[in-house]
Amino acid sequence: MDGTTSPTPLPIVMITNDDGIDAPGLRFLVDLLVASGRYRVLVCAPDSDKSGVGHGITWRYALSAKSVEIEGATAFAVPGTPADCASLGVSGKLFHGLVPDLVISGINVGNNCGYHIVYSGTVAGAREAFLHGIPALAISYNWAAGKSSINDLKLAAKVCLPLINAVFVELKNKSYLEGSFLNIDVPTDVAHHKVAKKNSEEEEEEDTDHKALLEGYITVTPLGALSHTEVDAAPYFKGWLIRLADYLSSSSL
Repeated sequence: MDGTTSPTPLPIVMITNDDGIDAPGLRFLVDLLVASGRYRVLVCAPDSDKSGVGHGITWRYALSAKSVEIEGATAFAVPGTPADCASLGVSGKLFHGLVPDLVISGINVGNNCGYHIVYSGTVAGAREAFLHGIPALAISYNWAAGKSSINDLKLAAKVCLPLINAVFVELKNKSYLEGSFLNIDVPTDVAHHKVAKKNSEEEEEEDTDHKALLEGYITVTPLGALSHTEVDAAPYFKGWLIRLADYLSSSSL
């Protein structure tokens, strides 16, 4: 033995999106991660724009994957939805046994705040990875017609890099919180975004990710896999079901 040790393998990050594999938001993010030299970068994304498809999946026919040349990354385009791409990408079958340590979906053109997450293919890509047990981030830029430019997407990737690096530090230390994935939105004026927001309890009750985004903050929202039960509505519907059962019973006599 010569006493040498093999280098520690780089952590693996996989990128997907809903705007398509040729979208500038995805390409800027991939280029930045490759240039950092800190990660092994994989890409599995739709072969065309799949915006607004929500968490749709393809099940009527088999999906194919076509190799795409992206410098510094291993990339495939898939004729399916973002959820399809995330599922295939984390399966270990597409990348010869490699499973990503983190999946990032984006950078999307347009914010994904509030109810937008229901329709968002970007969020669905991150959610699908999370459902498979892989930590995930969805990243969107609040594009404004007449104000935004392609360069803002490049800046959005740049300002999100510290967040991505911080997540990997947590993962390495095994201190990253499980049970949710993160939905990140970058404000329109990304060059002058605000870093931190401190609220009083009164302000927090009325605060929303969209409100903070419009105020110029990068918003980071933990999301779960499923919608939460409306606890306040439960007593009403419990009584309603009892009344319904009584009605059905009496009407059958």
